[in-house]
Amino acid sequence: MSGPTTEQPAQPRAVPGLGKVRRAKPPTVAERVLPSGLRVVAIRRASVPVVHLRLRVPTAVRRDADLARAGMLEHTMLLGTAERSQSEIADALQRVGGSLRASSDADRLVLAGESLAPGLPDLLGLLAEVLTSASYPRAEVEREAARLADLLGRRLSQPGVVADERWLRQVFGDHPYGREYPAPEEVLDVSASSLRSAHRRRLVPDGSLLVLVGDLSPARVLDRVEGALAGWTGDGSPTTVPKVKRFTPGALQLVDRPGAVQSNLRVGGFAMPRTDPDHAAQELANAIFAGPFVSRLTQNIREDKGYTYSPRSSLHHNARASFALLQADVATEVTAPALVEVGYELGRVASLPPSADEVESMAQHLVGVLALSTSTQAGLAATLSVLLADGLGVDWLRDHPQRLLAVTPDQVHDAARRILAPATRATTVVGDASVVGDSLRDLGPVDLS
Repeated sequence: MSGPTTEQPAQPRAVPGLGKVRRAKPPTVAERVLPSGLRVVAIRRASVPVVHLRLRVPTAVRRDADLARAGMLEHTMLLGTAERSQSEIADALQRVGGSLRASSDADRLVLAGESLAPGLPDLLGLLAEVLTSASYPRAEVEREAARLADLLGRRLSQPGVVADERWLRQVFGDHPYGREYPAPEEVLDVSASSLRSAHRRRLVPDGSLLVLVGDLSPARVLDRVEGALAGWTGDGSPTTVPKVKRFTPGALQLVDRPGAVQSNLRVGGFAMPRTDPDHAAQELANAIFAGPFVSRLTQNIREDKGYTYSPRSSLHHNARASFALLQADVATEVTAPALVEVGYELGRVASLPPSADEVESMAQHLVGVLALSTSTQAGLAATLSVLLADGLGVDWLRDHPQRLLAVTPDQVHDAARRILAPATRATTVVGDASVVGDSLRDLGPVDLS
């Protein structure tokens, strides 16, 4: 007979390390360029019985009036067609368990939609109907213009939006990338007849890209798309924005906002395009500087000093230019100290290589973000439509995790020197000039407006 035993308290166990990142299995893909010039790419992912589509039409903004017209096209394209009213379009979409919506920027107009898989023929029919016979009824267009003008008036009064718009103007000047939103009065000047004309001239299939992802047979879907969109033709050709001139960072731009309790900081400059061989290193450099919660700037001005809640630097890729932009909103009394810390962290990441552990940890984070963002059909459709429009292939998505994990600290350092060196950055501050002006002038030249 054995005697009593003494139980030992359980000891915490170490979290196991991450396993090797597996290369994703390539999806089934079919692709065709239709006689109209429309490129169609279909990808099978049958996780749920739904199909998502993304149509990207290159409708570049080249003049100020184009920006307002593009915004109005986005908001009025689905107001009716030659065959159906807005309500009838909504009813038809509801019957296939789907939706259809439009968005635009300086480079393109995007139509995005989805439906239950059996409803794809009806969704394609509606898409073709909108592309070939959107009617832009006058009364509805005027009502929508008033709504959009009101929305823009409120949006352009927000200090964060003011800071974004002023920074874009500082870097891109009069180029179409120099502002994101039209003025309310510009929108009110857009007529229904000008929208019909713009639709005919600018929404053409040549150079456009249609991506479909979901529970589909890729080869059969190409035939179905070709049949449904056979009537979408046009004599126009794809348009692009003018070339972007290089800018020289000058004085800090201070936009006075009397009584503001916060200052909105925007610091950034040009970056490398997504097609650059050093893009993976660039992503890591930007993330280490001011990406996720563990990034250097967040730890510095949020966790250590409590200046702000959520600073973040993001990479933006337009057709003609890419840029990295830091956005941070800080309490008025710490505006200048926060900018000092931003300059310190920019200088640190641009002048010294990060440690191997820091690079490896951030690479794992970015691999996880990429996997999550493409884990749904909608996410995969949106991501692939962007990559394919940039001239990259479907295999880019499969190979990018390995590229991120292979980046070395020296490569991150080289990329940081190219896109994050303080001397190459433009700075805009929106805040109370009577409070923050003198302390900002102690840091360097300031232009006040």
